[in-house]
Amino acid sequence: MILAKRPEIDRFLKAPDPAIRAAVIHGKDRSGVAERAEVLCKTVTPDLNDPFNVTVLTDSDIDGDETKLEEALTAMSLMGGRRLVRIRLSALKPGVDKAVAAALKIHADGGYNPDAMMVVEADQLGRESALRKAAEKENGAVGIVCYEDETGDVARMVREALAADKVGLTSDALDRFVARLPRERGLMRQEIERLALFIGPGSGKTLDMDALEHHLGVEPDASLSDAALQAFGARPGPAQAGLRRAFAEGESSVLAVRSAAIHLGKLRRINILQANGANAKEAAKAAGVFWKQEAEMLRQARSWRLEALDEVLDSINTADVATKTTGMPDQLIAERLLLEIAGRARRLGL
Repeated sequence: MILAKRPEIDRFLKAPDPAIRAAVIHGKDRSGVAERAEVLCKTVTPDLNDPFNVTVLTDSDIDGDETKLEEALTAMSLMGGRRLVRIRLSALKPGVDKAVAAALKIHADGGYNPDAMMVVEADQLGRESALRKAAEKENGAVGIVCYEDETGDVARMVREALAADKVGLTSDALDRFVARLPRERGLMRQEIERLALFIGPGSGKTLDMDALEHHLGVEPDASLSDAALQAFGARPGPAQAGLRRAFAEGESSVLAVRSAAIHLGKLRRINILQANGANAKEAAKAAGVFWKQEAEMLRQARSWRLEALDEVLDSINTADVATKTTGMPDQLIAERLLLEIAGRARRLGL
């Protein structure tokens, strides 16, 4: 079965058909793929880190030993209830594509644990992909294609996210803000969150065009953005100096970690767009790169490939949790994160 229209995708993700045992979610916007996969996964189990009911596999796991996937789909829950087998694929090799497709066919037909849900996340799969063909053909499976959000979808996302914080934008300000947003969901969410913080969560305020222009024109976290740029460029000294300057300006460690995540998201977006045929300048523009930083970002993107970015993302997520934990040395955690990133960048040859 194929799902491509937003309303039908949303309905399925929130309340999937019990007869569906496998879903393949793929598209150019990897953060949009991950966001939709998480919604679906939480219908199986609310705790996606549950060691008893959740198994996460990557293409490297499957490429090294194809039996791992079969074992994960066959395993029964030790605690009772449904199991989740989450498969995250990046650079999909033909062998892995065929192996996952073969397992999906068996599982969709009930050949493995019928109480297990198989959720696959991948970059956009071509028509020749065995995995895509299997997901779209099998009765017990579904293939979900994630296209770039249209302007109306983005506007709805902004309205809903701001409304959750009890703030809003006038109609002309909303149009202006939507036009300025990058088209990758992860970056969009971060920019919307930053806008909500600027307005004041819970304040009930509605921002007009003039106030929005002030927000768009003044970058209160410029030092943090520069610190992230320096870290990913293998310059630990300037990164550390920029971070300390930001702290002196009153910025928080939480925003410091978020700036690193935003920078990583832009590098990931550039990688994905170029892999799908975009030229360097087109990729940088679509990723929301400031024109003055374009040359440096493209230099970094040539060394920071997707697998290396995924490894750093794990460190960023860990730091994000730690900086929000009471009693932790949050500024030191943020500083260590940037130094770790700079060290990794240096080892990549930057």
